[in-house]
Amino acid sequence: MNSNAQASILEQYGPREAMEYDVVIVGGGPAGLAAAIRLKQLAQKEGREVSVCLLEKGGELGAHTLSGAVMDPRAMTELFPDWKERGAPLNTPVKEDRFLFLSETSALRTPHWMLPDCFQNTGNYIVSLGNVVRWMGKQAEALGVEVFPGFAAAEVLYNDRGAVRGVATGNMGIGRDGQPTADFQLGMELHAKYTFFAEGSRGHLGRQLMTRFGLADGSDPQVYGIGLKELWEIDPARHVEGLVVHSAGWPLARDTYGGSFLYHQENNQVAIGFVVGLGYANPYLSPYEEFQRYKTHPAIRHFLEGGKRIAYGARSITAGGPLSLPKLVFPGGALIGCEAGFLNAARIKGSHAAIKSGMLAAEAAFLALGVGRSADELSAYPAAYDSSWLKEELHRTRNFKQWMSKGLYFGSLMVGIEQKLLGGRVPWTLHHHEPDHACLKPARDFTAIAYPKPDGKLSFDRLSSVFISNTNHIENQPIHLTLKDPTVPVRINLPEYAGPEGRYCPAGVYEFVKNEDQSERLQINAQNCVHCKTCDIKDPTQNIVWVVPEGGGGPNYPNM
Repeated sequence: MNSNAQASILEQYGPREAMEYDVVIVGGGPAGLAAAIRLKQLAQKEGREVSVCLLEKGGELGAHTLSGAVMDPRAMTELFPDWKERGAPLNTPVKEDRFLFLSETSALRTPHWMLPDCFQNTGNYIVSLGNVVRWMGKQAEALGVEVFPGFAAAEVLYNDRGAVRGVATGNMGIGRDGQPTADFQLGMELHAKYTFFAEGSRGHLGRQLMTRFGLADGSDPQVYGIGLKELWEIDPARHVEGLVVHSAGWPLARDTYGGSFLYHQENNQVAIGFVVGLGYANPYLSPYEEFQRYKTHPAIRHFLEGGKRIAYGARSITAGGPLSLPKLVFPGGALIGCEAGFLNAARIKGSHAAIKSGMLAAEAAFLALGVGRSADELSAYPAAYDSSWLKEELHRTRNFKQWMSKGLYFGSLMVGIEQKLLGGRVPWTLHHHEPDHACLKPARDFTAIAYPKPDGKLSFDRLSSVFISNTNHIENQPIHLTLKDPTVPVRINLPEYAGPEGRYCPAGVYEFVKNEDQSERLQINAQNCVHCKTCDIKDPTQNIVWVVPEGGGGPNYPNM
């Protein structure tokens, strides 16, 4: 909703009800929940009262959580040393690692002794991160955290000195025309001494804070990938509980960064997924279609044939590493988890980093609250990060994405030298120079890619995939995929880049259709949106801006 419309509604229905807390946390993923839990643990230990509120835009905790996922339990053990006794759903220890280089018909397995440490998972667990988040939510609530699922933080609030003073939730019951309907409910203001932003990759409010406070000044451009995932029930005879399979190569071209994962979970289920770096140049490339094609490879279809696909989802991931980390703090708040970009792309892991960053921010806020501070910069948080094992881990892998973006074989060689032979302790640092949207090249420089039609057994179309993501939005609400200039898609993107919107979106949101006079227009099927944020990242003209829809809308992922 634009500021004028919001001002009009506030004038008619306001003022908004306000609630006061010590800390408000936006986002109910691993980072946000870890921060909330740590604050309450410290308060309990010191016999103090610290009020904590956590907002989650999904209809329930875990509804929007999507990750591979193999979890390093290090941070979880710091947060809950007794997590096993508490019943944390880390049930499947990794028993075997395989890394494959794929050609169209063959698979070359890397000997285990050649695998760098970042690709070895002994001591880690195959998990449903959504279920881990649901479990963490129960621990948070038991400690007294007020958790509000189904409420999307739509606006950052500032005090008269320009510091963050909290957030406002979005209005409910706004019609497509921007006017209140009979179901209208005014949003609520949540005021805090400190506000943590843990929206995940490419957070809507986080982007605004980056601009307002210049948080990314001096950092490399953030770079992203899109991760697509399916959950399958497979033939028990083909299931190897605890097996982790990663691959690189086919079906992607050698100059396109990406790879796959296939994790054998409990109950004869496998999580299978594909990641494509969003810095690719070819506008005809479709990450979704590459994923569907990947599953037909002989080494992969072996596991899936005779099985049943039961869930689908997609999400962008922050892959820039420590060189792309912004300033973490600003007056009144902090960025944590993937909102900042703590993913370790080399290890294909982020949940342990998210948990640790949330804990570090919580500890800094607790100290500040204890001496009566508020709405200032929590400088102890970045200082604690600088002396943490997390910074050391990320620093060792700082060149991974840069090397792999230089081509599959050369990149793999250099990553092997850095990580296997030198343990990541190298004197050189490679930098990111361009944001992902600037890497897309004109369609005239490429040939269209002829993707095979889905067979309905191993490969599927987008709409059937969206259906099993349980995605839903109230239909009569403003479209949350906004265009700065509605003429740009047809005037620039279609002739220059062959309309890439319809290919980089993994959910069939964007399609070019003909009007009665045979002119074309971009149709936005916002109902299909799985909140992956790829359009916001990859649109070459940066004309698409993703904003939060009404709370509770979007996917509802089970066990993802």
